[in-house]
Amino acid sequence: MTGLDRLFAKSLDSIIRENLGDRTIHKIENRLFEKYGITLTQSIEQFQKLDAVLREYFGAAADGLEQKFLKSVCTITVSNGDTWLMIDNPVLTRVILGSFGDDDKKKILSTINGNSLIISQVIEMANIAQTSGYRKINALIDDGLLVPSGYISGSDGKKIAKYRSIFDNISIDIVKNKITISLHLAKEDLKESTILAVCTV
Repeated sequence: MTGLDRLFAKSLDSIIRENLGDRTIHKIENRLFEKYGITLTQSIEQFQKLDAVLREYFGAAADGLEQKFLKSVCTITVSNGDTWLMIDNPVLTRVILGSFGDDDKKKILSTINGNSLIISQVIEMANIAQTSGYRKINALIDDGLLVPSGYISGSDGKKIAKYRSIFDNISIDIVKNKITISLHLAKEDLKESTILAVCTV
């Protein structure tokens, strides 16, 4: 699962449940388990599987549903050939703002911006404590804001994962208590997102 899909997953789960209602969700969850052995939450992380089940129940109308789900999470705009995600979903804005509101996480994101680094390099360059640094980097990975980006070989020959940010530019606008976050995404994240691939066809 890409960072972008991980970032969207928690919000999409609650949006899908709200839109489809308990009875329909129960049927869909049963079918997902029967067909793939996964839950609704897991299917969001492998969106093409959820798409297949939605099509069994809704046919071509699944397209409209999926676009509605995505629109509840973000709007995609293209400006001068660059793709931006406009996010005003409260769950996602809280995750992103929470990361920038934490001094150590903000240092981590600033250090990694535009780079692919191993965790120990990030901690050293950001000048943060090792224990909390590892914990906060793992939290950023869990939230989908940092993603694996290749490997380097350690002195013992083992592969050590490098990480990068899913965005290289961010803009935060607050108008009358409404927060909108615009993320400029790396092209590989746009291509690798199963949610965007299915919902924006």
